[in-house]
Amino acid sequence: MRWTAEQVLELAPDPASARAAGGLASPARWARLGASERAVWGACQGSGKAPYQVGVDLAGPAFRCSCPSRKVPCKHVLGLLLLWSAGTVGEGPEPDWVSPWLDQRDAQAAAPRETERDEVAAQRRQARRADRVAAGVAELDGWLADQARRGLGTLERGGWATFAAVAARMVDAQAPGLAAGLRRAGEAAGRGRNWPSRVLEELGLLHLLVTAHARLGELPGPLADTVRARLGYTTDTAEVAASGERVADDWVVLGVIDQIDERLSTRRVWLHGLNTGRPALVLSFAPPGRPMDNSLPTGIVTPATLAFYPGAQPLRAVLAERSGTELASTPPGTTVAGALTGYAAALATDPWLERWPVLLADVTPVRAGDGWALVDPAGDALPLRPGADPWPLLAVSAGRPRTVGAEWATAGLLPLSCWDDDRPVRL
Repeated sequence: MRWTAEQVLELAPDPASARAAGGLASPARWARLGASERAVWGACQGSGKAPYQVGVDLAGPAFRCSCPSRKVPCKHVLGLLLLWSAGTVGEGPEPDWVSPWLDQRDAQAAAPRETERDEVAAQRRQARRADRVAAGVAELDGWLADQARRGLGTLERGGWATFAAVAARMVDAQAPGLAAGLRRAGEAAGRGRNWPSRVLEELGLLHLLVTAHARLGELPGPLADTVRARLGYTTDTAEVAASGERVADDWVVLGVIDQIDERLSTRRVWLHGLNTGRPALVLSFAPPGRPMDNSLPTGIVTPATLAFYPGAQPLRAVLAERSGTELASTPPGTTVAGALTGYAAALATDPWLERWPVLLADVTPVRAGDGWALVDPAGDALPLRPGADPWPLLAVSAGRPRTVGAEWATAGLLPLSCWDDDRPVRL
């Protein structure tokens, strides 16, 4: 039975896809159109040289398209179905790229018991991990209570080894987030004059995470997602791209930071939505020695749709759709007070937040004691973190106010970019 146009448009993931599909529902845009009892297919010319292969399994329905869009179904699938619903797609033999796909789906449908067994096995694995995490959390809770009774002085004597041993047990308990917090505390123990306050901050955040885990079932959904992420549970990127919160905007790249160790290279890309004001973090990974993803260089503006990972303060995102890039003229920044207000609101939502992007307008680098700071016209200042090199910014600004993109953490600011007479400069 042929579908109606209304039934087709009900499949659209968003209004924009439905509108775009209407423009593709013209036979002139298609080649090799055809239909059978099982499927509809065609080739649609897109922005690339080769046309997109588009197919629909009518029994599912299930959709297949070679375009780069992560929407399901994409606009090409919807356009094809609109043509078919209007009766303009004739019947014909299934092409070579359609029949194997349909046969594979039929075979999978004929073996539901195997799928059910896989799902049961996955549920058992999840339950076993939850038990291990709960045991690790309980052990850490007792360890934290012991440290509070003994005092921080004993941690200085034990040094890094005290924390490393507990961190290793958290890794065994499949709670890498707890292990990371313990390592940060161990790196601070006994180092510098203010090490007790830094260690106490890390241990306090760990205790808060332990307490939140005990009440996980009572927490609002987004906050529970944040707690799971901080414990070390991961969310599949494909799942985020398919069902995560989507935000369309013109995104300016504030900066790129590479973190390289022996096992994995990580690239952090900070984005700022020019219309929504939303911050976003796009992460990419590569083995040591392999090139990193360089599709989002500092200083560009890209009209795109981002899909955000779940959480109380959604920050990490994946690039779902993108349509071109251009160099960014000077974007509108905020004051130091405005940046701190935004950070405080984010921290109140996610107290485990480690980093936050800021875009400061008309700030000047100045000496501040033994270090440096960025000062706005109101005289408010944010310090640069220890080890941050101020000289690239000084060389570009020559002491004049500039709009600066930076990463903020409790240790201070790390300048990433600035705009010199509407010219973006990577720092």
